Amino acid sequence: MDFNKNYKMIFQELNQAFDSIDEKEVEELVEMICEAEQIFVVGVGRVLMMLQAFVKRLNHLGISANYVGAVDEPAITERDLLIVGSGSGESIVPLEIVKKAKKFNAAVAHIGANPKSSMSAYEDLFVRIPCSTKLALEDEISSDQIMSSLFEQSLLLLSDTIAMMIVEEKEITDLHALWRKHANLE
Repeated sequence: MDFNKNYKMIFQELNQAFDSIDEKEVEELVEMICEAEQIFVVGVGRVLMMLQAFVKRLNHLGISANYVGAVDEPAITERDLLIVGSGSGESIVPLEIVKKAKKFNAAVAHIGANPKSSMSAYEDLFVRIPCSTKLALEDEISSDQIMSSLFEQSLLLLSDTIAMMIVEEKEITDLHALWRKHANLE
């Protein structure tokens, strides 16, 4: 049991993952988010949890965001963006939701590791985090962490990076004012 060794390994892997993300893809995703009327996210398991944190942050920034399956989820339209998180791009529920979103002419952005996944036929944008997945593709960043932890951590940190880019894009200067949109029944 070695705290220092483990957290240093995690940060080293995260640095490697972020060095592999295409900045242009992320910039395009920021533009899509800022232009959409509503944002929807879908994923499963820990990926969904990371995306739910992103939904909360987008709402803090004044962007209407929801996760698929929420009790108060509104209808998706052609003016909206669905962001799907799936490392493999083969998870059944997100794949079916992507297909359904395209029937409503919504834009779809996929954040994942597999550029040749079943989702690629439906994506308007693919942002690649080439972390190891259950598929064990040749060009994935290998990880000494448990299962797909590196992808999930990268997804959360990428969403926080995107939030900061949105702050810059929208020229939000008073970050303290964002607290007015934070939950206050705590």
